[in-house]
Amino acid sequence: MVERVLVVDDDTTVRDVVRRYLEHAGYEVELAGDGEQALRSVAAHEPDIVVLDLMLPGIDGLEVCRRIRERGGTPVVMLTALGEEEDRIAGLQIGADDYVTKPFSPRELALRVSSVLRRASRGYEPRTVQDGGLVLDVAAHTATLDGRPLQLTTREFDLLAFFIANAGKAFGRTELLERVWGWHFGDQSTVTVHVRRLREKIEADPAKPRRLSTVWGVGYRYDRCPAG
Repeated sequence: MVERVLVVDDDTTVRDVVRRYLEHAGYEVELAGDGEQALRSVAAHEPDIVVLDLMLPGIDGLEVCRRIRERGGTPVVMLTALGEEEDRIAGLQIGADDYVTKPFSPRELALRVSSVLRRASRGYEPRTVQDGGLVLDVAAHTATLDGRPLQLTTREFDLLAFFIANAGKAFGRTELLERVWGWHFGDQSTVTVHVRRLREKIEADPAKPRRLSTVWGVGYRYDRCPAG
């Protein structure tokens, strides 16, 4: 079955370029130029994923995302302009699955769409993943460490959830790109950067990690903290 993508942007050039790249990637694409049209299309056609610009005339992208979330679990990838960090964070907080910053590479956007769709179809079980004082609520996409909220990006959260669910197993960077990012190719330094950021957030001493270890010649392994 061909997956359907709804592209919402008030710039006709952006819509056309994104449409061509996504169709070339094998998706069926619908277009909307404003928030009201987007919501009508979601209700009528139930797309598999929505690519949503935040800066829209009339109903803005944040409100569109909020209403999509109220309807159910349709994934959303946001398009944001450089410098709109507050709006981007707000979008992630109300349930957007990923974001791409303008100006962007249409090829990168197609990869992000593919990655989000893979995660949505695979899902994560169970609902809550826990290692001692580190708790991830997968459905709510929230994480806490000893009761303190952790500010994780979407990718950081997915990577940490994967590691905890597969504790004790070593994974190479290429395998992590495929299983967490959904990419069959890409810059392996992406994984390195995300692991470093996770260590800064979950380790008492990031330079001497106890949870997220480097396995030389392989990649990384997550070790659960010993009881007590």
